[in-house]
Amino acid sequence: MRALVDIPDQQVAELAAICETRKISRAEVIRLAISSYLEKHRVTEGEAFGIWKSTKEDGLAYQNRVRSEW
Repeated sequence: MRALVDIPDQQVAELAAICETRKISRAEVIRLAISSYLEKHRVTEGEAFGIWKSTKEDGLAYQNRVRSEW
């Protein structure tokens, strides 16, 4: 995939320095940066969104507990 991205001049200069030092292309450095970002921010199987995110109680156990009140 190709992408058009606006990068500030200062960051482009720093990126060029990294590329020159490591003897790798700008594209490779950007791919490595994206891989690192994705690894750091990956949602794991145990994570959830919504009301169950912060609870440790099993959903079925909660349902049975609430229904027992009826």
